[in-house]
Amino acid sequence: MKLRFLSFLAPLVSSFAIAQEVKLPEKKDFQLFLLAGQSNMAGRGKQDEESRKTDPRILALNKKREWQVAADPLHWDKSAAGTGLARPFAAVIAGKNPGATIGLIPTACGGSPIDTWQPGKHWSQTNSDPWDDSIAAAKVAMKDGTLKAILWHQGESDSNAKEAPLYKEKLKDLIERFRKELGDPELPFIIGQLGRFPAKPWDANREAVDAAQQAVAKEVKNVRFVPVPDPKSIGDNLHFDTPTLRIMGKAYADAYLDIIGKAKP
Repeated sequence: MKLRFLSFLAPLVSSFAIAQEVKLPEKKDFQLFLLAGQSNMAGRGKQDEESRKTDPRILALNKKREWQVAADPLHWDKSAAGTGLARPFAAVIAGKNPGATIGLIPTACGGSPIDTWQPGKHWSQTNSDPWDDSIAAAKVAMKDGTLKAILWHQGESDSNAKEAPLYKEKLKDLIERFRKELGDPELPFIIGQLGRFPAKPWDANREAVDAAQQAVAKEVKNVRFVPVPDPKSIGDNLHFDTPTLRIMGKAYADAYLDIIGKAKP
């Protein structure tokens, strides 16, 4: 058993810094999930009583690339970072694997177009390099555990006349690059549907991105598309609210469990 001693402040969970011992399991029992995409993967939900609860079997890689008990916000891409879908996802996976610890690798970047998820590309809104940072964080995490899947939510920034027609091939390329770089040609890849809010109807470009994502899920092995029926926003008709993110996290978990062949909870 490996031990890591970390001091961290869990934003909005505790009003004071606490020193906590993080126990890492054997590598085979440490299941890792990479969180990638833009703001709805990073999470913009508001905290509630449920989201403030933590689980010592659900860890997250922090900005210093050290493990800590997962607490929202997991991401630090923008000051608006809040609750997301990853911890509800991890809770389901942990429940199905009593002997495992779940490790979340936050790398989503608010507003990032899919073109920024390429080697050497910088994204000014978050002052980061989405692809390079994601791969680097994943490889640090993989020293301690086993990468099981990539959770992806992105596409709002590509829902325009110029980029939407190109999205399908770019997404296929992205999945292939992730799998090659991370050493697993069949690594599960879960795509979440973009938010369809009644107050802001989709145009043809958003429809095209949605169709592209669904098509890729049908055409590429071990890829699943997670529909989001009747989502609610935080009030901006763009970002999912906390109850919706909780439903999404469970839906992502169902999709992952379907890929690996385990019964859904």
